[in-house]
Amino acid sequence: VARAPSAPWRASNFVWPAYGRITQGYYSYHPAIDIGAPLGTTAVAGDEGIVAVAGWSNVGYGNYVVIRHPDGYVTLYGHLSRIDVSQGDYVARGQQIGAVGSTGRSTGPHLHFEVSTGGRNYNP
Repeated sequence: VARAPSAPWRASNFVWPAYGRITQGYYSYHPAIDIGAPLGTTAVAGDEGIVAVAGWSNVGYGNYVVIRHPDGYVTLYGHLSRIDVSQGDYVARGQQIGAVGSTGRSTGPHLHFEVSTGGRNYNP
């Protein structure tokens, strides 16, 4: 299991993106966390930013949203059952962006959550 580098963002400004429990942790072959939650559970932006992508992924995320944040980091929210934002939208920290789902390559309802900057992923 690879250790994640220290987070480059101000963790005190970050909110948990969905109510649930971690069902898959962060490691080298899964540079994200999965938060298990009932289908339709609200998914929120971890911090303020601009929606860079909101749509379908051909690489397994299913319905997903990518947000670019002012500090230069990027968050990705995958397997959504519903997307409530559009590319170019400004989102506030904690604003609803969609709902937990099981779209794409998924075995059950959960939120796939990634944090990256400079092409490097970090353990949220």
